[in-house]
Amino acid sequence: MNEHVLYADVARQRTTIVRGEGVYVYDEQGNRYLDAIGGVGVVNVGHGVKEIVDAIASQALTLAFSYASLVDNKPRQSLAAKLNSWVPRGMGQSKTLFCSGGAEANEAALKLAYQYHWERGHPTKRKVVGRWQSYHGNTTGALSMSGRTAWRRMHDSLLLEFPHIPPPYCYRCPWGLSRPQCGLLCAEELRRVICQEGAENIAGFIAEPIIGTSMSAVVPPVEYYPAIRKICDEFDILFIADEVMSGIGRTGLKWGIDHWRVIPDIITTAKGIAGGYASLGATILAEKVWRTIADGTQKPMHSTTFGGNPLSCAAGLAVLQYIEEHDLVLRAAEMGDKLSAKLHEALDDLPWVGDIRGRGLFIGIEIVADKKNKTPFPKEWDVTHRVEDIAFQNGLLILGGVSGPVDDAVGDHFELLPPYTIEDQHLDFIVSTIRQSLETALSGI
Repeated sequence: MNEHVLYADVARQRTTIVRGEGVYVYDEQGNRYLDAIGGVGVVNVGHGVKEIVDAIASQALTLAFSYASLVDNKPRQSLAAKLNSWVPRGMGQSKTLFCSGGAEANEAALKLAYQYHWERGHPTKRKVVGRWQSYHGNTTGALSMSGRTAWRRMHDSLLLEFPHIPPPYCYRCPWGLSRPQCGLLCAEELRRVICQEGAENIAGFIAEPIIGTSMSAVVPPVEYYPAIRKICDEFDILFIADEVMSGIGRTGLKWGIDHWRVIPDIITTAKGIAGGYASLGATILAEKVWRTIADGTQKPMHSTTFGGNPLSCAAGLAVLQYIEEHDLVLRAAEMGDKLSAKLHEALDDLPWVGDIRGRGLFIGIEIVADKKNKTPFPKEWDVTHRVEDIAFQNGLLILGGVSGPVDDAVGDHFELLPPYTIEDQHLDFIVSTIRQSLETALSGI
């Protein structure tokens, strides 16, 4: 640890990582760790890929920076065109606003969703409905849309008064129901909130297609997003798909929302878009959204200094090209199926493994004290980080959930988000180490 760095947890000791290669990272002492979290869902093509490093070096020698609000550059144009080829066809000809990360991308989505309605003569449509136990970023607007109460609490007086609905969490249904008798109340709750708030006040609905670190890869039921899309259309509100973690092939399809064959109005993405080789985020607007602005004021009211800089965009373009050339989206699907099957085979008999879920290489495991009743461990036991720390000692990086999945306060869970280039022997190591870590942490409790 460095005495001059302000860490997220100032009391917690940190290992200094000095090198990465493929699916591994190495510390100062030369210890090797399998990076099964891909640097929090960022490292999708692996560490130290020469083709990407060469592309970045070439761009740095050519043009490292230009101010995107004044002039254009080739990498930005090429990356926007590449993303247009990736988005669902129903979005039409898309346009992309670039930034430096996921929070900025969602902040831009919030402002541009409002501008879309403002341009159409509906200035009161300003609120965005979010979900509890969600996370969209640490800026004030993004945190206002988020439902991670543990991170909202201190800053509550600063946040915008945006409504939230419960998550589609079938393992722990908020209404204590099961499908199909539940009537999909988790989606119908959006309709209720819109009517309660007044549709004339709602600009959009934002959701992580597969829920991220707040709940570790919770996958909504198959009917959920079609119902959400229908409600959004009914009340003239935009559907924003937060693909910061689930996008760029992580779930085995290009976008997490593709599993439901639903067309969003705005896609936000970051993390894997540049594979960890640069800081990059993107807000992708469907044609109906950007064209409304283009036909109105012609000025999207959002700008950032480093948004669309040539160096970051060159890195993003190189990563997407590498993914395409090596068919890594399909590989994420295939290796994800293998990892999920191996996890079930190795862990289902353990009394503490309540749920194994996810899609592709975006997998979550929920840990419980009582498997039958789904009873969580006491919060003060901090089981999540106990397991995480033991796995680390055994050479494996896993990602402990940030908050409890039970009322966003209690419960333990962790995620696996390895690079798409992972191989069979790596899967075996992940599974065996997780089992060993669970047994070490929880046997005798």
